Amino acid sequence: MTAPRTTPTLALCCAGRPVARYAYRPALDARLAPRPYLHPVTTLRGTPVTELMPADHPHHLGVGIAVPDVAGHNFWGGRTYVRDRGPAELDNHGVQRHTAFNLRDPDGFVQELSWSVAEDELLRERRTVAATALTDTAWALDFTFSLTNTTAGTLSLGSPATSGRAGAAYGGFFWRAPKEADVPEVFTADAEGEAAVHGRPADWLALGGAGWTLVFAGATEPTRNDPWFVRTADYPGVGSSLAHVERLPVAPGETVVRRIVTVVADGRPTREEAAGLARKAVTA
Repeated sequence: MTAPRTTPTLALCCAGRPVARYAYRPALDARLAPRPYLHPVTTLRGTPVTELMPADHPHHLGVGIAVPDVAGHNFWGGRTYVRDRGPAELDNHGVQRHTAFNLRDPDGFVQELSWSVAEDELLRERRTVAATALTDTAWALDFTFSLTNTTAGTLSLGSPATSGRAGAAYGGFFWRAPKEADVPEVFTADAEGEAAVHGRPADWLALGGAGWTLVFAGATEPTRNDPWFVRTADYPGVGSSLAHVERLPVAPGETVVRRIVTVVADGRPTREEAAGLARKAVTA
């Protein structure tokens, strides 16, 4: 699925080659928690490695930042998980509004966003995205987000896991990959398979499909401490969990910063090659 016609986008290039489009002011239904996203993202050979509004989860929007619970407001989209009740349709969705580009180059940008409910701003975000060439078959998407509490009181970020749904600690950076006939492979430096890597921190994590591989790496210590949220059997998706077991409090004026660098590669690198690409991407 492509972006709606009324959605303004910009191209992201790596060494002069287009590798992604960024929808920075998407026209979306409120139930999807409208927010900017990258889609399509492709390998250097042109293989798509993102999916937009798939039938199984219409609120999955390529690559971006989404949090299911910001002081009770849903910035993820879809239903809200309610303790002792389960998933519920609530009128509690927020929106991430583009306010400005501080920098806009062919290979990256710096963006200001307002996380708001109606006219009330809860968080202000500075988002920095850059594309970097690594090899003839791989490039890196460097994605940093800084969330600042602009309210007068402490906000807390949560997930379905912090509301009682075990294993569902999604929220933060999230990449929805294409659903293919075969379930993708997933592995870290010392583990393999969804059950072994989900819910655990790792310096890097690789997801491999038909002719493509994504290697996700935390580029800062706080990011590396966040466990990975991983799905392969139900759908292919990888995220970095901001609220895994406990809610994450954000005091007035406080800023939460995370940086994830993702290697987008053609083919299927070995575990050793994936580790090398992750190191190169983080230090590039």
